[in-house]
Amino acid sequence: MSNVEIANGNELVVEAAIAAGCRFYAGYPITPSSEIPEHFSKRMPEVSGVFMQFEDEIASVIAAVGASYAGYKSMTATSGPGLSLKQEGLGLACMMELPLVIVDVMRGGPSTGLPTRVSQSDYMQARWGTHGDHMIIALAPSTLIETYTETIRAFNLAEKYRTPVLLLTDAVLAHLHGRVEIPDISNFEIIERTQPTVSPEEYYPYDVERFGMVPPLPNKENWRKYKFHMTGLNKDKTGFPTVDPKKVEEDEERMINKIMNNTKDIESFEYYMVDDADLLVVAYGTNATAARVAIDEARAKGIKVGMFRPITVWPFPETQIFDLSKKFKKIIVSEINLGQMLYEVQRAVRGNSEVFTVLLAAGVPIRPQQILEKIEEVSK
Repeated sequence: MSNVEIANGNELVVEAAIAAGCRFYAGYPITPSSEIPEHFSKRMPEVSGVFMQFEDEIASVIAAVGASYAGYKSMTATSGPGLSLKQEGLGLACMMELPLVIVDVMRGGPSTGLPTRVSQSDYMQARWGTHGDHMIIALAPSTLIETYTETIRAFNLAEKYRTPVLLLTDAVLAHLHGRVEIPDISNFEIIERTQPTVSPEEYYPYDVERFGMVPPLPNKENWRKYKFHMTGLNKDKTGFPTVDPKKVEEDEERMINKIMNNTKDIESFEYYMVDDADLLVVAYGTNATAARVAIDEARAKGIKVGMFRPITVWPFPETQIFDLSKKFKKIIVSEINLGQMLYEVQRAVRGNSEVFTVLLAAGVPIRPQQILEKIEEVSK
């Protein structure tokens, strides 16, 4: 049975996280994500979970990594400069291969920037913010209900692939209040981490030969029984450091391939009125809502235009964009920054399409009229 709530995006993130099994939250308040820790502070005691506010973003992400190591589904949230501070912890979770959900409520920048205003300027930071060769999963919901469902999916992907997952919302979606019909949790698949099937003496956390590309990882019920070592250094199957070139490169490639070899399971996207279109708009997150309105208005004027909306924004849907470039000679990229996904689209079309833009970094949303004007201009 569904449940109807009046809530904002930040509150829905919390409710979805709890529904997905999150029982540890560590954070530091930062606008416009502060309602997430506020709501968690009320809800976690009700589900026998742990809420901890730390002295800064670095301490909070490291605590969340530690909780995941101890078997908890864990999460942290931040915005803008807070994501910059969390990058070392994100890299640690990548190397330790620990499930972790990081919510980034995007705002204007660099530095303090526009603390209360909207932006999509963390798109590239989500992918490349932490150093070293690594792959990341990042999801970008565009509506309130999608904020709920994508939060659950973020936890599922994190547990399934033993990896950190970023959820990219923004200041508009975070503070948008609306009526949301939340499906019963029984309608969702909730993925739990795979448990070891061997004795504690036989278990190693990175034993790929025995367990496959994503080895099992003890949950909080089994964690004390399965004592094991993890480190931020390159490691062998035991979790202890190694400098053996062959083992290091094999491990680096495996950590990337466990995601890239499963993109069909990870990717999610929407085609909107693409079948009969002559012109394509690429947009994501809340900006896709403005694009949808502009497309409807353009079609009312006789312009056949459609939209491709990535929901999984990393790994980037390169195959889908390339296939679309064979049909569309003109593509409009719209995002609330000065061009970040733009460069991925330009790369993916491989010269097949001319790429136009509707970009804005003024702390306000892109209006449907601005996208419509570009559609009318390009379609001539």
